[in-house]
Amino acid sequence: MRFTSYMDIALEEARAAAARGETPVGAVLVDPATGSVIARAGNRTRELSDPTAHAEILVLREACAARGSERLPGLDLWVTLEPCPMCAAAISFARIARLYYGAHDPKSGGVEQGPRVFSHPQAHHVPDVYPGLEEAACSALLREFFAGLRPG
Repeated sequence: MRFTSYMDIALEEARAAAARGETPVGAVLVDPATGSVIARAGNRTRELSDPTAHAEILVLREACAARGSERLPGLDLWVTLEPCPMCAAAISFARIARLYYGAHDPKSGGVEQGPRVFSHPQAHHVPDVYPGLEEAACSALLREFFAGLRPG
């Protein structure tokens, strides 16, 4: 089986989120057996007035609704930024097989930073985690977005 990266799609979603004034984070849920994109989204917390409308949560919701199940075993999640604790817990609950993410998040991350959700014995499921994919591009997008928000 040949490895295929879907981070380019996640970056497209992150750029679209930035264009909407949202923090530029994008996520893509993929079935690695077929290469099919199951769901894709960018952050929509401001647009939806919903603090849980992170890109990861949105793709999990869409896929679970389409499959009629709260679990998504065997699927891969690609995210431009290390998931926060809320998203990491949801990834565990959904039984995602593999998590690929770009930029590390020392301030709000929940995988390798902060609470390290998957390291706790209470974690229901621990996906395989592959950090740092396209990290430079993912980090640059975030830096540029936040630099544009700061005055002069």
